[in-house]
Amino acid sequence: MPSVRSTYRAPWWLPGRHLQTIYPALALRNHPPAYRRERWEWPDGDFIDVDHVDGPSSAPLVVLFHGLEGNSRSHYASALMAAVAERGWRGAVPHFRGCSGEPNRLPRAYHSGDADEIDRIVARLAPTASTPLLLCGVSLGGNAMLKWLGREGTDARDHVRAAVAISAPLDLNAAGAALRHGFSRLYTAEFLRTLRPKTLAKLDRFPDLFDAATMREARTFDVFDDIFTAPVHGYHDVTDYWTRASSKLDLAAIAVPTLVLNARNDPFLPARALPVPGMEARSVVLEQPETGGHAGFASGRFPGHLGWLPRRILAFFEEHPSAATSDRRGSA
Repeated sequence: MPSVRSTYRAPWWLPGRHLQTIYPALALRNHPPAYRRERWEWPDGDFIDVDHVDGPSSAPLVVLFHGLEGNSRSHYASALMAAVAERGWRGAVPHFRGCSGEPNRLPRAYHSGDADEIDRIVARLAPTASTPLLLCGVSLGGNAMLKWLGREGTDARDHVRAAVAISAPLDLNAAGAALRHGFSRLYTAEFLRTLRPKTLAKLDRFPDLFDAATMREARTFDVFDDIFTAPVHGYHDVTDYWTRASSKLDLAAIAVPTLVLNARNDPFLPARALPVPGMEARSVVLEQPETGGHAGFASGRFPGHLGWLPRRILAFFEEHPSAATSDRRGSA
């Protein structure tokens, strides 16, 4: 599929990448739909909590993978799931480990390259759907989803009809560098404000997991990921983690119809690090509006709303009503 020219334009009253990122997250929070929470026990002794939007068993099932320190009430999750409920579709927001309001049980947490966790979630949800799943991943969740789609290749079409990745940090080395400088350091500080205490609490049960003093002093993702994320999740160090967990090179192996939407002014990922046409598989659509910030995409007259992004996601899903079914028939 070719790259597409985006219809998105940030409103005139919301200038700049930082306002386009921060304002939607703080000021445009939708009321989420009525969720039904379910706890899944994992074979490794841990658990995740999944918030469901119920609907007819025959309705499409939209699965949202949230971003770093996100949850089912994040602005993008509430907006998408409200739109899903309004259509009479079904929805599910699986919380990555430790993100549902209760600490997880194991030393591990979650990370940008966790394709195995995506695989477990898809395998659990797919049998509950009457048609192949519709996947959406935002930021960290989008990167992990793309890693899984690339790893599974054509096998993913057995369970997934279409997918959308929003503001995924496709090149983690470039993203890490961007979050070390200028105003973007405030985003790092905000993430670490919750990540540090959650991670330090693990030392009560696993006292040799990492050095507490170094964690308390961590002010960049370079340090946090080097002392915790990388070693705890099977990577040699932060460089190994950021390199192997980046999803940009996986776009060439994706077989499911997939929209990869990144604003070119995203403060988390510079435009020069975005994929260029030709790097992606034919099933992948690259959409790169000039504005939008990071998972922002506000629109309308002041004070604005979050309607554009759910409409774009659901429109892409509706463009592929039977792609997976047709592919499986063709290969039979």
